[in-house]
Amino acid sequence: MALAQVNPTVGDLSGNAALIKDYFARAFEGGADIVAFPELAITGYPPEDLLLKPSFVRQNLEIVRDLAKTLKGPAAVIGFVDHDKAGRLYNAAAVVAGGRVRGVYHKEELPNYGVFDEKRYFEGVARNGAEVVLNINASPYHRDKSFERQVLFRQRARDNKVFFLYVQTVGGQDELVFDGDSLAYAPDGRLLVRGAQFEEELVLVDIELPVKTRRIKRGAEVVQISKTSARKKPLLPERRARRGMDRVEEVYSALQLGTRDYIRKNGFTSVVMGLSGGIDSSLTAVIAADAIGAENVVGVAMPSEISSSESFEDAKELATNLGIQFDVLAIAGIQRAFMDALADPFAGTKPGLAEENLQARIRGTILMALSNKFGHLVLTTGNKSEMATGYSTLYGDMAGGFAVLKDVPKTLVYELSAWRNSYGLAAIPDRVFTKPPSAELRLGQTDQDELPPYDELDPILSAYVEEDRSIREMIALGYDEKTVRKVVEMVDRSEYKRRQAPPGVKITARAFGKDRRLPITNRFRQPVEVPERVTGRRRR
Repeated sequence: MALAQVNPTVGDLSGNAALIKDYFARAFEGGADIVAFPELAITGYPPEDLLLKPSFVRQNLEIVRDLAKTLKGPAAVIGFVDHDKAGRLYNAAAVVAGGRVRGVYHKEELPNYGVFDEKRYFEGVARNGAEVVLNINASPYHRDKSFERQVLFRQRARDNKVFFLYVQTVGGQDELVFDGDSLAYAPDGRLLVRGAQFEEELVLVDIELPVKTRRIKRGAEVVQISKTSARKKPLLPERRARRGMDRVEEVYSALQLGTRDYIRKNGFTSVVMGLSGGIDSSLTAVIAADAIGAENVVGVAMPSEISSSESFEDAKELATNLGIQFDVLAIAGIQRAFMDALADPFAGTKPGLAEENLQARIRGTILMALSNKFGHLVLTTGNKSEMATGYSTLYGDMAGGFAVLKDVPKTLVYELSAWRNSYGLAAIPDRVFTKPPSAELRLGQTDQDELPPYDELDPILSAYVEEDRSIREMIALGYDEKTVRKVVEMVDRSEYKRRQAPPGVKITARAFGKDRRLPITNRFRQPVEVPERVTGRRRR
């Protein structure tokens, strides 16, 4: 068996067909009898409303027929979009061998939660019976999902006394990342082989089935069939199934792959971002350099009159360590020009949020100008904690094409940065880890002027945003009531900002965007009753 965990591109039907042909040839050379490709390998996943275009579905069907004619050698299982005479669409798998399509399976269990919308497009039908179960998949990554899969598949193999083979797509698609990590289990639950995480790979595994004889009736004739291997060949050398990544490395790899594929698949070759000297912009720059090469990354320091010398020094040191282009564009003069223009309408008012946010908006305008002039994709640097609470500036630090850390809580930003510094060159300066985080939009400002400490904030955000806990439940779990109410209010009133944020890599079970869809105009508020305290440890 060959499991081809490939990286297709949504809508690139001919490119995906070429990818299938390439991996099919590799599987044949490796001696495979059957090669399996991921779910919707022809179209890429998820195709979304491309499925509503008849020409898209038609071309996908033509490619399946062409592949069936041209793929000579092992049988192949290929994910594609099928339809019936009534025009209903099916998420399907084609079994091709001997120059034609031998059978088609329509996906039975259609997910319709979180990022999935399959019931919007596909009909469901049932099939039964197998000795070797082949599961072709496109399952978006989130933290701990790999462990959940392994527990599930091991149990399915044991329960049904079958070989269970799971092939998973790999790559980034808009906000989603697919992690590869294809798996094969024996009927006793043993893990036979495991594919690479976040990389394309052809995974080969031997499945030794006992010879069985059965009698079937074809018309008036009774035919005796023995199951034997079609061709004799040596067994693959034994190898231990590879171990998976640790949790932090896994997230970093997902961010790197998601960023690389968003840039590459959307036709960009370079990126630009603001470098503030803080932890978020530092990590974003490191991920970008790892994803597409330091020579394709531009960092821009845009100091104002209140920017600290330490922040500038840290930004410059980071750029030097990474080897990325570093530009300095001071904004003090631009800010004065704006304030002169706004002198009359602002007359008689005290300086405040409008003046502070003006600095962020000037920086956003500069980055977009550089993008227009040189074709860079602008990367924003905000994290999930900021996105959740609205601690960000529309058309300022939120202005850009892709938000690398959009689904990464601030505490995890520090973990990822420390992990990356321990891996090879320590690119992020030590001071970035120790100084108080600050937007530096006013003198002496720190994040904790407006937000609870991140080690208190992030667990509450996880409980509220990712687990849908109520205020009552969170207080019962031991969180401070005043802090909980403040955080919930900030999250609820910031939906309009999140709706205007660029896409970013999903790494949690519930990311902002497709996972969590709330109306902007919304008067529902959490009940105010306070519960009795419950015993037990506070969750982390």
